[in-house]
Amino acid sequence: IVRSHNVPYFHRPECGSDVPFVWQVGFERSADLPSGSYEARTVAGGGSQPRVLIRYYRAVDAFRALGQVLTAARTAELAADSSSDRALRAPDFVISEKAQFETLALMIDCSRNGVLSVQSVYAMLRNMALMGFNMLQLYTEDTYKVAGEPFFGYLRGGYTQDELRAIDDYAFSVGIEVVPCIQTLGHLGQILQWPRFAGLRDTNEVILSRLPETYELLEKLIATVSAPLRSKRIHIGMDEAYGVGEGRFRSMFGAQEGTAIFVEHLARVHAICAKSGLRAMIWSDMLFCLAAKNNALYAYYDQSNNPADALSKVEGIPPDVDLVFWDYYHTLSEIYARKIQQHRDLGCASPWMAGGAWTWSRLWCYLPFSFESNRASLTAAKSPQGRVASFMLTIWGDEGNECDFFSALPVMLYAGNHAYTDRTEIDPAFMENTFSAICGGSLGDWMHASRIDDIPQDAAHMDARSQLPSNMSKWLLWEDPMLSFMSPQYAALDLETHYTQIADRLLDCALSSTNSGRSAVPGRPNSVRYPLNRLLRMPGLLARVLSLKCHLRDKLIVPYRAGDRAALLQVVETRLRPLIEAQRELWLYHRSRWHRIYKPFGWETLELRYGGLTARLQTMYDRLVAYSLQQPGSTLRRSRAIGVAAGISRHPALLPQRSRNPSKSGDIDQGLLGVSASEVPDLLLGESSLPAGGVPPGPSMSTDEGSGLSVGAVPAWLPVTMPDADLAVVGKASSPPGEMPVATVSLGWPVTVVATTAATTAAMVTVTDTSAIPAFGSAVMTAAASNQAEPMMTSFPQHNFHHQPSSVSSNSHVTTINALGVRELGGEGDFWLQPAPLLPPELDPLAGAPSGVIGCLGEETDDIIDSIPELEEDLHCIYENSHTSLLLDYGRVTAPSRLG
Repeated sequence: IVRSHNVPYFHRPECGSDVPFVWQVGFERSADLPSGSYEARTVAGGGSQPRVLIRYYRAVDAFRALGQVLTAARTAELAADSSSDRALRAPDFVISEKAQFETLALMIDCSRNGVLSVQSVYAMLRNMALMGFNMLQLYTEDTYKVAGEPFFGYLRGGYTQDELRAIDDYAFSVGIEVVPCIQTLGHLGQILQWPRFAGLRDTNEVILSRLPETYELLEKLIATVSAPLRSKRIHIGMDEAYGVGEGRFRSMFGAQEGTAIFVEHLARVHAICAKSGLRAMIWSDMLFCLAAKNNALYAYYDQSNNPADALSKVEGIPPDVDLVFWDYYHTLSEIYARKIQQHRDLGCASPWMAGGAWTWSRLWCYLPFSFESNRASLTAAKSPQGRVASFMLTIWGDEGNECDFFSALPVMLYAGNHAYTDRTEIDPAFMENTFSAICGGSLGDWMHASRIDDIPQDAAHMDARSQLPSNMSKWLLWEDPMLSFMSPQYAALDLETHYTQIADRLLDCALSSTNSGRSAVPGRPNSVRYPLNRLLRMPGLLARVLSLKCHLRDKLIVPYRAGDRAALLQVVETRLRPLIEAQRELWLYHRSRWHRIYKPFGWETLELRYGGLTARLQTMYDRLVAYSLQQPGSTLRRSRAIGVAAGISRHPALLPQRSRNPSKSGDIDQGLLGVSASEVPDLLLGESSLPAGGVPPGPSMSTDEGSGLSVGAVPAWLPVTMPDADLAVVGKASSPPGEMPVATVSLGWPVTVVATTAATTAAMVTVTDTSAIPAFGSAVMTAAASNQAEPMMTSFPQHNFHHQPSSVSSNSHVTTINALGVRELGGEGDFWLQPAPLLPPELDPLAGAPSGVIGCLGEETDDIIDSIPELEEDLHCIYENSHTSLLLDYGRVTAPSRLG
């Protein structure tokens, strides 16, 4: 734990001697301590450094004590910030706790797309140990490998036997038991979908009971998943098996009562477990739902529904099967206590209680309701009426596992703190200090992140009957931007301000790794640091996207209905385009975060959602621009792909000042594409309205995670205006023969090019007019001889929109292109080339050369792309339309050496 856990309070040898305070911590196992108890106290000795001794009985209690010593250090540090540092130099404390449960378990869903990597499981185990958890269950419907059954884990990232064994070893070293958690009745749709198992289907999700082949398979599964683990317990699921006995079972065995079918199946699976020496547990909901003949959760939680009568008519539940009562929804402890008693009425002497961290169907754990519902369930479980020996906290990933499971760390800590006290309330200051000490985050800022799913406080008109937390951010993110069917529901709310404020705070915390209210104390580098706050970037980026997306349709409707095309275009450029850029950065960060904590399988489901949203936003942008500028619908005819480094392919008409076609003279009275100047916003007309670089730069973020993307910025090398002049051609002499050749250069410009041949020793490049290009220094440059033409780069000035030189030919083109980065300027038939400024100098074939332009007729764009497959294969983005602008960004190349 000390080597691996990333909190600022573990002293490591590599830190050197600049750490101002060090406490020595020792451990002593004491058989005279009751199980579940520990004591941590400062003791004499240890030289000049304070010494802390932890006495414990169970290993997990020793790690829980270590977490509390970290908290004591954190508390002393905060006290030293405001007064003296005596609490750090000479600490004096005694900490003792007693566990309220024999088992405090965490169950993590690894079946809804996201399968935690082994390293992520290790990280969870470290946090669990420091919080006091002593059991881990990885919920795996089909995400584990089974010998002879290749469809288990197929394209799903299933755990291998070696991975499960490594997880068990790591957990054992920190006092945690790993228990297999599988399904043996319902929730088996991922397996039953394959023709190989068609004969075992009752319904699409429920396996066919009473069939001998079913129990042969289940015996193989139970043996496989339990083999690499030390535990002699197993969770066999059986929850939400809706329709059991109603599918092929009925056609094969006739109509029978659901409870009888369920209990018969449970008895047979229990016998398989007993043969392997395993004690089984199941989710209890189907016993209640089948007795009530109602599959809704209402039947499970109905206080008047007690299935004891229905079970009295059948053989009953095996006495050594533990029932797990799961309830994530109520906030009154009395409701939980009454239901726990009903489980005892079923003959289960020691039922389990399971609460939930609200991670499902959302993108960030909803902490306030998680605290409230778990306070009620934990209080009931600890009460004299409840007397529950085992509590389980569940982390589910329904609907694609969009949520970062590590956002549930505060709920895990809350459950851990509750499990080591007989009190019903946890002190908020204690929670804040333990979260910062154990996890390295600011609880206040993490709580603030939950506000992405909050309704603004002034929404008094909202339906007060809504008792469950909303997942508003998920709906707003994925709803179609053009249709925006949810907009009438929040029309009266100021969601833009709501989400803007959230984004500002969270992104600041994520970048600074501090909390929003404090800064680090000078001379004490570990003080008030929150390294885990970097994870707040995900909800921060999401909030930024939602601040731009909410009310977007309403803002577009007003100028559209008024027929004000200029105002409509203004909204598109100032609201929709930044939205596309922000959405792209959210996708890139989410992708990066996913691959840091999960196996790669499953991300394709979420990426399809992002891809659909990206395509819809780009179509919305293109259509609205075309409408605003009165362009024909053919503008969208040949769209190839979306986005460049800045995240969006800008419509060619909205690029910096430039004529659409060098062969046509500009007419300022007509403006762009025949739209009069009065109809075009200031963003598009007048040099004074354009900032340097052409487009206002957007916000930029760069951390150790994510894309490091600079959003919305135009490269500094792209000029807004240049002097009128003709074409300059620059040769480069440093490239060896055969490297990056240009086969031909054929220009219709007033330029003379003397071709290089094998027989010549040099080539002269003549420019007709050099006076307007002082940056080049000389109009004549030398290119080294080779067996083929040397790489060449052409540069011509960007012409002022108000004046077009008459010498420009209408048939200018270049038929080849070398492997340079290509940036869009726009205009029919021209490329702007950038000599890859983000490329390392040793890989940059044109290091030090001036940037330039190649002109190209529109119809040749496809030929160029097709002739150099690496461009399309290695570059992230290509965009093309009927006006032919090609957007390539060499700075985003994944394998630059290949292009070189």
